[in-house]
Amino acid sequence: MTNPLLGDWNTPFEIAPFDKIADTDFSPALDKALAADMAETIAIAQQPDAPTFENTIHAMQATGRQLDKVLSVFYTVNGADSNPAREALMREFSPKLSAHHSEIIANEALFQRIDTLWQNRDSLELSDEQARVLMLTHRNFVRSGAALLGEAKERMKEIKSRLSVLGTEFSQNLLADERDWFMPLAEADLEGLPEFLIAAAKAAAKEKGQDGAIITLSRSIVVPFLQFSARRDLREQAYEAWAARGANGGLKDNRALALEMLVLRQEMAALLGYTDFASYKLETEMAKTPENVRQLLNDVWAPAKARADQDAQILTEMMHQDGINGDLEKWDWRYYAEKRRKADHDIDEAEVKPYFQLDQMIKASFDCAHRLFGLEFTSVDVPLYHLDCRAWEVTRAGRHVALFIGDYFARGSKRSGAWCSAMRSQAKVPFHQSPIVINVCNFAKSDPALLSYDDARTLFHEFGHALHQMLSDVDYEMVSGTSVPRDFVELPSQLYEHWLEVPEVLKTFATHAETGEAMPETLLNKVLDAATFDMGFQTVEYVASAMVDLDYHTHEAPEDIMARQTLILDQMGMPKAIGMRHATPQFAHVFSGGYYASAYYSYMWSEVMDADAFAAFDEKGNAFDNELAHSLEKNILSKGGSQDPEALYLAYRGRLPAVDALLKGRKLVA
Repeated sequence: MTNPLLGDWNTPFEIAPFDKIADTDFSPALDKALAADMAETIAIAQQPDAPTFENTIHAMQATGRQLDKVLSVFYTVNGADSNPAREALMREFSPKLSAHHSEIIANEALFQRIDTLWQNRDSLELSDEQARVLMLTHRNFVRSGAALLGEAKERMKEIKSRLSVLGTEFSQNLLADERDWFMPLAEADLEGLPEFLIAAAKAAAKEKGQDGAIITLSRSIVVPFLQFSARRDLREQAYEAWAARGANGGLKDNRALALEMLVLRQEMAALLGYTDFASYKLETEMAKTPENVRQLLNDVWAPAKARADQDAQILTEMMHQDGINGDLEKWDWRYYAEKRRKADHDIDEAEVKPYFQLDQMIKASFDCAHRLFGLEFTSVDVPLYHLDCRAWEVTRAGRHVALFIGDYFARGSKRSGAWCSAMRSQAKVPFHQSPIVINVCNFAKSDPALLSYDDARTLFHEFGHALHQMLSDVDYEMVSGTSVPRDFVELPSQLYEHWLEVPEVLKTFATHAETGEAMPETLLNKVLDAATFDMGFQTVEYVASAMVDLDYHTHEAPEDIMARQTLILDQMGMPKAIGMRHATPQFAHVFSGGYYASAYYSYMWSEVMDADAFAAFDEKGNAFDNELAHSLEKNILSKGGSQDPEALYLAYRGRLPAVDALLKGRKLVA
């Protein structure tokens, strides 16, 4: 019987036949796919003909089709619907994949062909995109150690293999802590909590086979609990559990894993001739150097901390008025900030939330994409990996563009956070393929499903990533969609958040879950006015995390990683009542594979651009200006990584932005 992962997928849109795939199919499929990919790669390396772009670089783009299919399915289900079998497979696969990649990088004949083409690139008469693909291929090989010799090359293999194992362990430990902890609530503990939170807490209890209601470590439940529960003792218990993820001792403690990763990253950078890992990592980003990143973070830190310090004084006075003496603590901030928001803006999240129905916000994100880019979305019935998922065909002028999948609800089998991934990326050569794109979120499940305003922004954010994938129009998959530097990849996603703030969008789609009535204009104005409320807190918790990430990777690994984290925060003057958005033991961006290692700053780097990019629409006086929308698609969304990102932004805006746009957007300056 043919393994369903390896055969032809005779399904709608050639999506994976999830209904036919069993966990036992993955391991044999991966082994066959790895062997096929290696055979294809060796054939390219050993061919007798002199290297050309077509027989080497172009040919390399055609390898690994089976491997891509197997991994696209596995990574999708392992991230969004894991189980013990899949976790075991991930531990098995990580070192296998690292060894496979290292063997390809170490193929001297293959690298010699690539290097020959690179040295002769000026005489090859390549298109701009082909030249970019050649540059990226050569650079990737060099940065992965292809030019190293002897013991250094072997040590690089060992480091990358170990890092892949450590990243997997870090992720699984974090998921286990988030999945296993919960706090039961007695009926009296529910007093004062909004209905949407009570419904989410009861749904979480049902999922775990518990009676009544529970608080879990899902952000969509624990954060509202910290906002609304008057029980300070329970807030403290919930916050401490949330902050302790990955640092609870025993076999699932992440602190030693994170420290070992820092040691190995520093050694890897040294092997490649860099002074530190951040210098190695940032060389290919828009920021280029750690000094540029530090400058950005410092420019934002000072006004953000000043605002947070002012806010802390106000919140402390509110707490003292409640008869609670002493200092404002981390489990107090959100509670008193919510009370202050209600008082200052006459706005109550419990009043606002019924207007942010999940289905309506999905429609809003689709409608904006239609008005800007002419896209249409039609619900379709296709095999999917979980009952919570739904799918839409994306078309334009009757032509198929993409398949879009949404997986929106939190569950114990899903890792925390929100993300966008492509099961298949757009390309024209060597094979013509349309994208299959997935947005994964962790919203609380209730009936009807209601979002906070921040949840709605997350939905728009991830859909901005999805549009970057859907509207990609390049030749080679290597530079398709979101295959861009990390500090550019967040531009389309953060830019798309701005359309949620457009009043006419909210007037149309922010309708009450029970009455169906549009949000009253007075409430709408309050929501928009409060959109930057508590921005000192939000900016401080983010910049602190970004600064710790940068510091870790610009210095030798410390003896005690948590002591180093404390020292960095103390030197910054971190407010006592604000925690890092991601403390080290749960910093998945940096330690679960390391995609954002030395690069967590990139959200803020992109925000400088997104604030300026949307200002172009403000200057036109029309959030749906056709000419600007066309320019945005033509110069940024369709180009993927086929050109230097700075050139893409200049083509769209005519200039590069300054940090002032970000500070103004966050209302951290007058």
